Amino acid sequence: MLKTGNVVEEMIIYYSGDSRRIQHFLKVYGFAKAIGEVENLPIQLQEILEVAAIVHDIGIKVSEEKYQSSAGEYQQLEGPPIAKAMLEKLGYEETFIDRVCYLIAHHHTYKNIDGLDYQILVEADFLVNISEDEMKPDMIQSIKEKIFATKTGLEFLTRIYQKS
Repeated sequence: MLKTGNVVEEMIIYYSGDSRRIQHFLKVYGFAKAIGEVENLPIQLQEILEVAAIVHDIGIKVSEEKYQSSAGEYQQLEGPPIAKAMLEKLGYEETFIDRVCYLIAHHHTYKNIDGLDYQILVEADFLVNISEDEMKPDMIQSIKEKIFATKTGLEFLTRIYQKS
């Protein structure tokens, strides 16, 4: 098992000077790690989830330069090659990198979610985006009904955003 701290360090270097992006991926990582652990993911899947959570938005920087947009479709397109190079440099195995890149390439696609790692990554990203984007209660309820599926993710969403 390689250490996620090395991935965090690489991402901080990658986003040097962009505290908003760094704070975002650290928050998504924290939620993903917690949800995965509470949901008792197998170790390998938990590791994939955690690394994917750290690098999930790695394509934003290139998307903003290339398309003047941080839209999800561009992130999903531009992110995997950058993440692949970073993770290869850090010594991750090809099958591990392939799954992480798949998750990056789909983390803004909410149909046909094909695994708990994918589901939890999406939920963790929403838990952070709800706050960062200042979403209204009706939007939060819609996301809860349409997107969230894990018991832990649902509990976190409810306790953070819907309890009085």
